[in-house]
Amino acid sequence: MLKKFYNKIAASALWRNYSRIIPYIRPYKGRAFLAVALSIPIGSMDAVIAWALKPYMDVVMVEKNTSAAFYIPLLIVLFSLAQSLLNYFAAYLNTWAGQKISIDIKLKLFNKLMHYSASFFDQHHSGQIIYCFNNDVDSACSGLLSNLKLFTTRLFSSLALIGVLFYTSWQLALFAVWVLLMALYPLTKVRRRLKELMGKSVFSNAEVLTHYNETFNGSRVISSYNLYQYQGTRFQNTMRHLFHLGMKMVQHTGMLSPMMHFIVSLGIAGVIWLGSFMIVHQQISPGAFVSFITALIMLYNPVKSIGNNYTAIQQSFVSMERVFALLDDVPAVTSQPGAQPLKGIKKSIEYQNVCFAYTPGKEVLKNINLKVNVGEKIAFVGSSGGGKTTLVNLLPRFYDVCSGAILIDGIDIRNLELNSLRENMAMVFQDNFLFSGSIRENILLGKTDVSPKKLDEVLKNSCLTEFVSGLHNGLDTQIGERGVLLSGGQKQRVAIARAFLKDAPLVILDEATSALDNRSEEVVAQAIDNLMKQRTVFIIAHRLSTVRNADKIIVVDNGEIVETGTHLQLIERPGSVYASLYHTQLK
Repeated sequence: MLKKFYNKIAASALWRNYSRIIPYIRPYKGRAFLAVALSIPIGSMDAVIAWALKPYMDVVMVEKNTSAAFYIPLLIVLFSLAQSLLNYFAAYLNTWAGQKISIDIKLKLFNKLMHYSASFFDQHHSGQIIYCFNNDVDSACSGLLSNLKLFTTRLFSSLALIGVLFYTSWQLALFAVWVLLMALYPLTKVRRRLKELMGKSVFSNAEVLTHYNETFNGSRVISSYNLYQYQGTRFQNTMRHLFHLGMKMVQHTGMLSPMMHFIVSLGIAGVIWLGSFMIVHQQISPGAFVSFITALIMLYNPVKSIGNNYTAIQQSFVSMERVFALLDDVPAVTSQPGAQPLKGIKKSIEYQNVCFAYTPGKEVLKNINLKVNVGEKIAFVGSSGGGKTTLVNLLPRFYDVCSGAILIDGIDIRNLELNSLRENMAMVFQDNFLFSGSIRENILLGKTDVSPKKLDEVLKNSCLTEFVSGLHNGLDTQIGERGVLLSGGQKQRVAIARAFLKDAPLVILDEATSALDNRSEEVVAQAIDNLMKQRTVFIIAHRLSTVRNADKIIVVDNGEIVETGTHLQLIERPGSVYASLYHTQLK
């Protein structure tokens, strides 16, 4: 999906980029405008030195008027001091506004990231997401006002210096401006190729971030399997590819500065030759010529180094376009216009001819038909990869069905408001994600209206009371990133406590005990039994001994429901798939 964004990006005018970001500038328009407005006098003051040299040379050096020798240098110093102070204030305001805009855009993108469907995260690795949602914003916003300030400064500096050129000698000025245009022409030829290379470098830089993330999260696997050389080689290959992209970028931009330097040198040489001729024939004074040369060098100097800045400027523009592509994108799963809120589950949940495929043409679920009444405990069993988890993940709309429909009380879940749909479901996974922080924070998950009595009840029902009371800091014990300081059973009970506190009418248990040892499973199973009371429950189970008491067992194989019944019914059925699986596990 992210690649699709970048392929869509076409060359866009500078005004279009800035017009798109105006709404984000508007809250800080005072400081942002002032930062850019200060660039006008900053750039215009560049002409003061060049302009002042004409009277200085003609009056002081030629006419020997010593009084002017004092006030002209003093004038230059005062203007330079004013320019320096304005530069400082402009840089401060520019950074302040840029950081504020960056924060606002990151907040908006982060909110969008949280609302993306599961398919988005299936298709992109962590490095891509970090780079595109964070680094691109920094690149775009840091360059946003900086580029505008630089453009404004250079524009008014150039206009002021060109004014000095024409004021001094219009003949020489025409020649100098023509050379300037010739020096800028090569920039138009490299822009498209440069954007293509930048698009490729994004994914290489994202790969680097992914390697760091994988090394952090997989450090124990790397150590236990001695994968140092393997991981090092993968990282080295990514860095080598990034190096080649960097060198290609230099190949396309590295000649810009030398080429412009050469063209500018020709311009200066031509002006000196023509100027010398005009001085000899008294068409221009020596002071005017010195003033002209000074203004010309000040005008040409930024052009000579523009190739070095061009890549950074283009990177900022490309990052800005990528950020806009993300802001314009609509998550695959959203609330439909006019969606109605779900106020509890009163009658039933029904799958009608549901089909689903992660990739087109490869169906994972095929014509699923199933009706579950409120209060029933339904277990989904079958071989790994058969579609059990997918079938349940469609219910909270982690994915949307490809065809068919899922109904709650006769209403298609796509016509229900998404947040209210998920508010009616509590999920306990096989590997529950815990946030860095304390046990209390991971149970409450931002809730501030939970009484101590209610929290004690939740701890008791999730079999956490004894564990928590044995900790020095109790519920305020820090559990580390992803809960690494807790055992598997303790993590599961914290997740069950979350579900208790949510108090949703539907509970989904996705192999909640399959990764636990017997002792941990026994404790967690007790907590799960407490959780299931007076609720509709969907259970995905690998251990069939845990689903014997389910009201209905659904056997899913190769994306289809092949058997339905209670434990006793399926065990006694001749040729039963469930019976075969059950007896295999007993052995």
